[in-house]
Amino acid sequence: MSAPEGGTAVARPSKSSGIDPRGSLLVALKGLWPYLWPQDRMDLRARVLWGLLLLVLAKIATMVTPFLFKWATDAVAEGEGARISTDTISLLVAAPLMLTLAYGFSRIVMAGLTQLRDGLFAKVAMHAVRRLALETFQHMHALSLRFHLERKTGGLTRILERSREGIETIVRMLVLHLGPTILEFAMVIGVLFWQFDWRYVVATVGMILGYTLFTFVMTEHRMGIRAAMNESDTDANAKAVDSLLNYETVKYFGAEKWEADRYDRSMARYERASIHTHTSLAWLNAGQAAIFTMGLTATMALCVFDIRAGRQSVGSFVMVNAMMVQLYQPLNFLGMIYREIKQSLIDIEAMFTILSRSPEVKDTPGARPLELAGGTVRFEGVRFSYDPDREILKGVSFEVPAGRTVAIVGPSGAGKSTISRLLFRFYDVNEGRITIDGQDLRDITQESLRAAIGMVPQDTVLFNDTLAYNVRYGRAGASDEEVARAAELAQIDGFVRRTPKGYATEVGERGLKLSGGEKQRVAIARTILKNPPILILDEATSALDSHTEREIQDALERVSRGRTTLVIAHRLSTVVSADEIIVLERGRIAERGTHAALMLRHGLYHSMWERQREAERARETLKAAGEAEDPGAGQIADQVAEPAKDDAAA
Repeated sequence: MSAPEGGTAVARPSKSSGIDPRGSLLVALKGLWPYLWPQDRMDLRARVLWGLLLLVLAKIATMVTPFLFKWATDAVAEGEGARISTDTISLLVAAPLMLTLAYGFSRIVMAGLTQLRDGLFAKVAMHAVRRLALETFQHMHALSLRFHLERKTGGLTRILERSREGIETIVRMLVLHLGPTILEFAMVIGVLFWQFDWRYVVATVGMILGYTLFTFVMTEHRMGIRAAMNESDTDANAKAVDSLLNYETVKYFGAEKWEADRYDRSMARYERASIHTHTSLAWLNAGQAAIFTMGLTATMALCVFDIRAGRQSVGSFVMVNAMMVQLYQPLNFLGMIYREIKQSLIDIEAMFTILSRSPEVKDTPGARPLELAGGTVRFEGVRFSYDPDREILKGVSFEVPAGRTVAIVGPSGAGKSTISRLLFRFYDVNEGRITIDGQDLRDITQESLRAAIGMVPQDTVLFNDTLAYNVRYGRAGASDEEVARAAELAQIDGFVRRTPKGYATEVGERGLKLSGGEKQRVAIARTILKNPPILILDEATSALDSHTEREIQDALERVSRGRTTLVIAHRLSTVVSADEIIVLERGRIAERGTHAALMLRHGLYHSMWERQREAERARETLKAAGEAEDPGAGQIADQVAEPAKDDAAA
């Protein structure tokens, strides 16, 4: 059984990708193979096979090049000692020239085949990156509300960005560089043993082993530095995004310097880690160059002795040099491959940690779509807590009959909004059950459940797009006429007509270009467009002024007519006409009944009503007495009202 989502995340292989970020390159390749060799894409498989063929041909051309260099050199050297004649002059010009042209042509063929291979495989690699990125995106949406309440948006986007780049690097390095490097090593060692002798092989293999060991040790040392650099980079980015998202709050409190100092402290840590990273890289490069140079010098020295002894020609000296210099590129790639893959695995480790988190709420095996027969909602002995030490709902039971309106009121912290979250199944209940038309929410698919419920929240957050996009979010594919009709029913069409761009008006990030009332109307419009049989109004008017509240309330009443409606309210005047009012107190139902019945009981509801009425009368008195002379009188009255609400909550 997987750990709950809210617990400590353990980095383990993702079920979707099968890659362990702490594993070997073979494990990573095994996990990536289904994406590089997709079962449903024969065209991509063909590209992989053609890429492998081009890889072999490119390495054959690579091995031919030093031979041509050797033959051209020997031809020139032999020509210098020959007796000059017309035929000799022709031979001196023709043979070395042809071999030189062949040498140049072989290098062009080698480069061309390599680039063609990379071009063919690019589509395979980017398809793998796209699929993995999509799986990550879908998994994040599958995670429950608890995860998204705990996350830091800025840090999360930076992690995803680095992870996407890391996946691309791993795919490219494993397939385009690691395979060709191993093949070239084998070919070089075979040619050295065939053309020279075992001493050259020992010198070359010793150099390769020393180079590889030094690279691996230094790279492992640099991994901790890289991790620290990434952590400070993520922290700096999270602080920057958080500060910019709360731009107005920063301005309200004149906290620009405070925010700049926080950001600079994170960037200072990033600077120190980055300097350490570059310094260690310089030591790594210097050591690699020294080891390779010793191996190159050793093989060339052996060739000098063999030339003196008459066992090799001058062209062999040039050939050894060319092969070793040619070997340096894939050898350098070996270090880069290991370094880049290790660094990429660190970069994507956070992503795999996210992928390893099992959704707290998920469809059970055999879950069925919701079958509506009216839309009756029942809570039966529901107990729930976000934290085991603090229970929020303590055995709550009630029913919202089909087509009726039930309101839930109560002091702050009584558990009102928790009820709406449970009904949307953002969390599962600890005890009891919630049903719609007798079907337990845990036995039906989340998609069908949420398709049947519409929500008008207290704080409407809009996408940074047009008005039309935000209204159409209620039902993708709705026509312009349907969008306009929904906006008209939500009484936002007048505002839209007054804007120069109409429905193409950009609302800004989180809808900040709109007023609170305008945002609420957009939320109502998209709920109308969704046309759900069950409606939740979660304190939809509590943040609005009285005039706007009355207008929004009229729109909400029209929307909820004939629907199963659950109203979560702070202002009691908005729920007077509800078929039943449930008063929550400390997670339990304290009272229930109609408005008239609850007022006759003189209990908690009556007390809350009187407090709010007193606040309303005080505000009206202040307005009548001095609003003409003091435009802020209404605001003073609102300040008087707030303590009254708090008293009622207490």
